[in-house]
Order: sequence, then C-alpha cells, then structure tokens
Amino acid sequence: MHHTTKAYHCFIVFNYVILTILALLCLFPIVNILAISFSSSEAVKAGSVTFWPVDFTLSSYQYILEHRQFLNSFGTSLLRVLLGVLVNLVFTILVAYPLSKEADKFRSRTAYAWIFVFTMLFSGGLIPGYLIVKEAGLLDSIWALILPGAVPIFNVLLMLNFFRGLPKELEEASWMDGAGHLRTLWSVYLPISLPSIATVTLFALVGHWNAWFDGMIYMKSPDNYPLATYLQSMLQQVQTISTDSMTFEDAALLNQISDRTTQASQIFLSVIPILLIYPFLQRYFVHGLVVGSVKG
Repeated sequence: MHHTTKAYHCFIVFNYVILTILALLCLFPIVNILAISFSSSEAVKAGSVTFWPVDFTLSSYQYILEHRQFLNSFGTSLLRVLLGVLVNLVFTILVAYPLSKEADKFRSRTAYAWIFVFTMLFSGGLIPGYLIVKEAGLLDSIWALILPGAVPIFNVLLMLNFFRGLPKELEEASWMDGAGHLRTLWSVYLPISLPSIATVTLFALVGHWNAWFDGMIYMKSPDNYPLATYLQSMLQQVQTISTDSMTFEDAALLNQISDRTTQASQIFLSVIPILLIYPFLQRYFVHGLVVGSVKG
C-alpha cells in the first residue's frame, strides 16, 4: 500500500512538471511578442529582446492608435462579431436540429447531410464567390463579411452530434405535452445545450474576429475594413510608406518602430478581446464534459 501511494505521488508530480513545461512553451511566444511590441526598433533589429522590453517605448501602439481608421475598423469588427455570431448560431441550430433526427422521422435527412458535407469538401472558388457577392449588391457592406459564411458546416456537425446524444425521452415527453418542433427546440433542446452552444459561439467569434482576407476582397473603401484587415494593411504601409510628405513628428515616430514591432503590437491588440471573452465561455466546456459523460 505504501509503495502504491508513493508511486501515485510520483506520477502526480511528473504530470505537474510536464504540464508546467508545456504551459511555459505556449506562454513564452506570447511574452516574446509582447516584449517586442514595447521595445525600440534598434533593440529588436539587434536581437536583444527576449522576454522583457528593451528601450521601452509605446511608439508602435501610438502609431496604430492615433489613426482614426483604427477606431472605425475596431467598430466594424465588433459589429461583424455581433451580427455574424448571431447569424451563425441561428442557422447552425436550425440546420443541426432536423439533421439530428433519424431517417424514419426525416426522410430527406441523408440527402441534405451529403449536400452540406459536399460544401465542406468543395468550393466554387474565389472568383465565383466574389461575383455572387457583387451581383447581390453586398460589396462594401457589413453583410458581405457575414452572409457568405452564414452556415458554418463544421459547427453544424458539432451541434448535430450533441443533439443526437440527448435523451430521446425528453423529446417524447415534450411531444406528449403537445409541443411542436420549434417549441421542443426552444424549451427542451437549447436550455440543456449550453456547452455545445458556447463551443460553436467561440469558434464563430474567433473566426469572425481573425478574418481579414474577405475584408480585403469585398470592401472597396479602407474605412470599411474590419480590424484584422486594417492591421494587415497597416503592416504593408509601414513597410512601403513614402517619406516625401512626412512631418518631423511622423519621421521621429517611424524611426522608433519597425515592421516587427508594429506586427507584434498588431498581434497583441488582436488577441485582447478573445482573451477577455474566453474565460467566460471556458466553464461551459468543463460542464460539457460532465454532461457528455452522463447518459440518462
């Protein structure tokens, strides 16, 4: 018994050591990026920045934040996240619920499922997608960033499998009480599906917040860029900016920054909203493990 207890404690200590090392390996790149964003361009170019800022400066953040377009793009990204996540959730739930039924209850289920899976494997391409958005009159509007990806099939599969795992007795009891499909979905399925909803919400939120390529394609005016697209364009401007019409203040500011410091500050600013939201959704993941392990 004593040997068993000792071996168990050694196993626990070993696990803690391994997990601590893995956590540090994940944390070090983030700390390094943060240190670079607060360091001068000379220190970064010299390679002297590791995990602590050298020649501390806020020049990179000042260069980004002093532009009015940054606030506009930040507001566009917030609007995109709010509308996009709502649209994704509504369509994900409405598609996943019927597809979670058995073939005898929904005869066309298999055909529809293959149609959705086909869209995951094959795409019409960039040019046809652009032409559809253009003909729909969505160019340079917020809906051009939302509607093309309104039905995320991967999220549908996650929600579908979660619905399948719910006890069928709950649905049968709802039908006996006279509830229809919409009432059953709203009053029975959704209240006990918070872990799955939180998961697909996080996926949709991160996807909309980090997306930049569609903003570059569908937005004619830089004033309508989402944040990720704006930060990408800012990086290109730092690398190709002309000094002909530059003021003394701009020249002094640009002398303290480089593409690496600006890129590091962009990355850090981009992840702040996700880092603030994730802790509120994480508890549903833990709850989902408990719910998934108990079958009634």
